[in-house]
Amino acid sequence: MTVSLPEIIGLSQRQLLVFFLVFLRVGAALALLPVLGERSVPVRVRLGLALVLTVIVTPAVTTHFENLDASAKSLIWLLFSEAVFGLAIGFSLRLFVLALQVAGAIAAQSTSLSQVFAGASIDPQAAFGNVLVIGGLALAVTIGLHVRAAEYLIYSYDVFDPGQPGLLPDIASWSLTNVARAFGLAFSLAAPFVVASLVYNIALGAINKAMPQLLVSFVGAPAITAGGLVLLLITAPLMFSVWRDAIGAFLANPFAGGS
Repeated sequence: MTVSLPEIIGLSQRQLLVFFLVFLRVGAALALLPVLGERSVPVRVRLGLALVLTVIVTPAVTTHFENLDASAKSLIWLLFSEAVFGLAIGFSLRLFVLALQVAGAIAAQSTSLSQVFAGASIDPQAAFGNVLVIGGLALAVTIGLHVRAAEYLIYSYDVFDPGQPGLLPDIASWSLTNVARAFGLAFSLAAPFVVASLVYNIALGAINKAMPQLLVSFVGAPAITAGGLVLLLITAPLMFSVWRDAIGAFLANPFAGGS
């Protein structure tokens, strides 16, 4: 028993180190994950969720730490790289929430509703963006984002292997691809409002040209406001469907076109 005790202690220390390194990636990702990482969630709850996710992820990724170098220089790099990997993973999903915010801002600017209830959330945003974000977060819960996030974190170890120094340029390229995708998604979601605004302004210009004495702004302002609300009511189900398919396709193959 006394002979094997040092081996047991060494193994326990190694397992604790692996758990801590996994926690770094999971905790950094959780800080940016939709739903789980929202600022409205208490810090203690987020810490508990990070620990639970770490317990789930660690057994599935221990093989990636079999050749772990416990030297001080390697550990410093591991601490830094695992935090960067986690932030990149969380940011890639947070971009889908930002896409809803940008889509809401575009829609609100197009329909003259950009200042209504702008401070209704923690991050000041237009009413449309607030509605879309709340609906998107609720939809993310219904599609099991917490389960998919755990799968995503486990799969990330196959792509972002711990301690690999040459992966940072790949992460930068992959993140830029995700940002471009998010802005494309945001504009696609807001496209009906942009088209409606274009038609509205062309019609308003034609009316003003035909009837210069008519104050078209008094007629047009209520019309575009009501039209924007009606258009949101009609297009919201389609917008959420497109958003759900987009985040589902991303989670099915998150590293496509990346590293």
